[in-house]
Amino acid sequence: MNQYAADTIRKQILAILEAWGMTAERAEITAEVMVDTDLIGTDSHGISMLPMYQRLIDAGKLDTGAESVIEREGPSTAVVDGGHNLGHSTMVTAMKLASAKARETGVGVVTVRRSHHFGAAGYYARIAVDSGQIGLVTSTTPTKTVVPTRGSRPVLGTNPLAFAAPSSNPAEPFLLDMSTSTVAMNKVKVYDYLDKPLPAGWVLDGAGEPVTDSHAGYSQLRDQQEGGLSPLGGTESLSSHKGYGLAVMVQILAGALAGATFAPLREPSDPNDIGHFCLAIDPGFFGEPEQFAASVSQIVDLLRAEPPASPDRPVLVPGDIERTVRAERLESGIPLSDGLVGHIREICAQNEAPFHL
Repeated sequence: MNQYAADTIRKQILAILEAWGMTAERAEITAEVMVDTDLIGTDSHGISMLPMYQRLIDAGKLDTGAESVIEREGPSTAVVDGGHNLGHSTMVTAMKLASAKARETGVGVVTVRRSHHFGAAGYYARIAVDSGQIGLVTSTTPTKTVVPTRGSRPVLGTNPLAFAAPSSNPAEPFLLDMSTSTVAMNKVKVYDYLDKPLPAGWVLDGAGEPVTDSHAGYSQLRDQQEGGLSPLGGTESLSSHKGYGLAVMVQILAGALAGATFAPLREPSDPNDIGHFCLAIDPGFFGEPEQFAASVSQIVDLLRAEPPASPDRPVLVPGDIERTVRAERLESGIPLSDGLVGHIREICAQNEAPFHL
């Protein structure tokens, strides 16, 4: 495991994106989102996604030269077609559009269809915060990896959602970014790369029993035959039905509303057709924006001040860990496994792209 500077990671991602034929502007945005994702410690959604993107290109399911198009637009709403390209740049466009509409009408809602993987949802919710707004982002996923409560085979995706709100300190917004499964599939992939055993309950077999071998677990998730990731909660006795319900809610917003295909209804040869949902709310239409931000700060500051159960483990709020990890990685670098670096080297060789790691 070696550490790499963020600029080196960005340079490597850009080299590959450009070799894939992505336009310079889209490549810059995509690389920025991917590096930001690695900086906050979400290693499963940054540069480690490049091998999967290469497989999608090889299968003819990813058009890295396509541009996104606004198909329909109203005062508070819009529909964006992602053109089957990666979703990072498309979602930056969509969330900025939602934010602009919220400034005019109080609320902006933008849906995206025919998209692809877009990294960490929190990045896009934070775009609204940069304008002093509340942001909500949800997304479907292309694979069936999550077993519904009482089910024996995967039907749903990890269906992430992110929620962000500004506080009095612009550098410390409230930022919740989560999958509706107990864990994201790509975190299982990271454990597979690192040859680490899985925590019991992340992956279940067809009989509902835990799978702890990371290689077997990741292979099972890729095959999508039986078992899979558990919904948030893990088991029915620990309220997995709540995570299951949230996953369906995300599927309705980012799938049904956006006009994207539900994974179980997609044929293997069909495009991935991932859907996204963006909501921006301007607090200024409901009261004084400064008072709202102060109220958010009151909430999170009170929570952080709560006496911890263990003195060395203080109470945190969503976003705290990511800010700490970002500061550490800007100082010491982003860790990449030897296995991942080897895959990146192969991608560079295949596409005649310079290798910078």
